[in-house]
Amino acid sequence: MTISEKVAYLKGLAEGLNLDVEKSKEGKLISVMIGILEEVGLSIEDLEENALALGEEIDVLSDDLADVESVVFDEDEDDDYFEVECPNCGDAIVIDDEALAAGEVQCPSCETRFALDLADEDEDEDGEQDED
Repeated sequence: MTISEKVAYLKGLAEGLNLDVEKSKEGKLISVMIGILEEVGLSIEDLEENALALGEEIDVLSDDLADVESVVFDEDEDDDYFEVECPNCGDAIVIDDEALAAGEVQCPSCETRFALDLADEDEDEDGEQDED
C-alpha cells in the first residue's frame, strides 16, 4: 500500500467518526493533519518518481560514458610499448613506437644514448634463423 493509499484510508476513518470539522477543535485538528499528510504523501510519490527517472538517466549516461571510455582508452592500447635494457647501466627502459622509429634512445638513469637493435634475437649475423 502506498503512502497516498494509507492517507486515504486514514481520511476515510476520520470521516467515519463524523467529527464536526467546523466547530470541534479535535475535528479541525484531525482535518488539518490529514490535509498535511495528503500533501506529504503526494510530495513523496513525486520524489520517488523523480528518483526513478534520474536513475534511468544515470544508467543512460553511464552507458554513454562507457562507450566514450572504450573509444578513448582503446586508442591508447593500439600503441605498443617495448622494454629494452640499457647497455651501460642495465636499467630497463620502456620505449614507445616513436622512439622505436627514431632508432635511438637515451637512458633516463645514466643518460647514455644508444641505437636500438631491431634484429630478431633468433637471427644470426647473416640474417638467418638460428636452429637450436
